[in-house]
Amino acid sequence: MENFGSIESFIRSAEAGSFAEAARRLSLTPAAVGKNVAGLEARLGVRLFLRSTRRLTLTEAGQRFLAEVSGSFAIIQNAVANLASAEGQPVGTLKVSMGLVFGRLYIVPLLAAFLARYPGISADWHFDNRQVDLIGQGFDAAIGGGFELPPGVVARKLAPAHRILVAAPRYLQRHGGLTHPDDLHAADGILIRSPQTGRVRNWPLTHRTQEQCPLRLNPRMTMSDSEAACAAAEQGLGIALVSMPFALPYFERHSLVRVLPDWYVDDGNISLYYAEHKLLPGKTRAFVDFVIEQFKAQGLYQRFSAV
Repeated sequence: MENFGSIESFIRSAEAGSFAEAARRLSLTPAAVGKNVAGLEARLGVRLFLRSTRRLTLTEAGQRFLAEVSGSFAIIQNAVANLASAEGQPVGTLKVSMGLVFGRLYIVPLLAAFLARYPGISADWHFDNRQVDLIGQGFDAAIGGGFELPPGVVARKLAPAHRILVAAPRYLQRHGGLTHPDDLHAADGILIRSPQTGRVRNWPLTHRTQEQCPLRLNPRMTMSDSEAACAAAEQGLGIALVSMPFALPYFERHSLVRVLPDWYVDDGNISLYYAEHKLLPGKTRAFVDFVIEQFKAQGLYQRFSAV
C-alpha cells in the first residue's frame, strides 16, 4: 500500500508543474520529491509524468490517477488533521494570505488572542496584495476583496469593500467649494493603478441614494497602493480615492477628511476565502470562526462601510 508521502509528492508536483515548487510547498528537497514520485511510478508500473528541463506534464495515466486520488487524499488529510489535536484543540500550521497593510492593521492584532485560544496552531501568514492560488499553493485561507472565485473555493463576507475620496484639511482650504462630483474635474487627483493590470480603473461614484455619477479627477499622480495614496494626500498633494480600511487611521488622527462624504465607490466585499471541504480542517474552521467573531465584536463591518 502506498504511503501518504509518495502520493502527496505526486499530487503537489502535478499542481505545481515542477518538483522544485512541490518541494517548496512540502518543505522537502526537490531530490526527495523526485525520488518519491519515481518510486510511486515504479510500484504502479506506469509513467505518471513526462519530464523536460522546463516543466512536468502529466501522462494520460497520470491525469487519470490524479483525478482518482486527489479528492480522496484531501479528505483523508483533513480527517487526520481534525483528529490530531491537543486536548480536543485544533493543531497544525495555518497558512493564510492577506494584503500587506490590511493584514498589519486588522489581522495581525488578532494573532495573540487567536494563538492563546488555539495554542496548538502555528501561524504561517503571507502578506501579498495579489490573489493567490488558494488550493494550488496550499493555503488554508485568504483574506481580500475583488477576488475571482475559482472552483472549489468559498467566500465568507466580512465587510463591504468601499472606496472613498479623501484629502488633507489644508488642501480643501485652498480648493474649497466641492459639493458634487462634477466639481472634481479641476482637482488634483491621486489615482490608484492596479498592480495586476497596470491600468487606472475608471470608477463610478455612488450616492447614498444609489444615484451614480462618473468620477473625473485630473491625474496629478498615480499609486498602486491605497496606503501610499493616503500618505500622499496627507501631505496636501490632492484628492485620493482609497479603500475605507486604510483611511480610518488617518481619520482618527484628523490628518485626512472625507471629500463628498455622501459619495463612495462600491467595490464589492472584503471576504474570507477557503477551500470547500465536506470535512473542513479544524485549524481552518477555528480561524474562519475567530475572524468573523472579531470583526463583529469590533464593529468593523460598520466602520468599513462608507454609507
